Amino acid sequence: MPDATGLELIAGELRDLVDGAVVNTTFDRGRAEIEVAPEASRPALGFLKQRGFGFLASLHGLDYYPDEPRLGVIWELLDMSGPDRISLKTRVSVEQPSVATCVDLWAGANNPEREVYDMFGVVFEGHPDLRRILMPEDYEGHPQRRDFPVGGEEIIFTYNEEQMPGWTK
Repeated sequence: MPDATGLELIAGELRDLVDGAVVNTTFDRGRAEIEVAPEASRPALGFLKQRGFGFLASLHGLDYYPDEPRLGVIWELLDMSGPDRISLKTRVSVEQPSVATCVDLWAGANNPEREVYDMFGVVFEGHPDLRRILMPEDYEGHPQRRDFPVGGEEIIFTYNEEQMPGWTK
């Protein structure tokens, strides 16, 4: 992993490349993270890939409820020649949950982007097939959001079917 100084050097290069891209940098317990503005996520990912971080280890969503902007996307990138690891993070509001896709950079981002879309509602602009991957197409809501209601319909099994409301033999 880049050390704190290396992280700041990478962030400085990114600042020079894309004005206003870097929101924050964090180096904690050996973990290097750059937070970027949502519109700068795609150029930042391209920059990091050109800089040697060519392996997308993971892409996942987060919900920072009740903080705003609420929704986050984190890309974990590896430089296999190092090996080095760096995280790129962005945060978007529920009202405008949109970032650019990176499927053109890493084909393996296809399904993780669909999952983040399905579970959190983050739209990946330019994605070739952005549709639900885990939930049915007609499902309403995004189950991994922290304000999503917990519970649901009780499932009828043979041992409890007589206890279910409306059950008739």
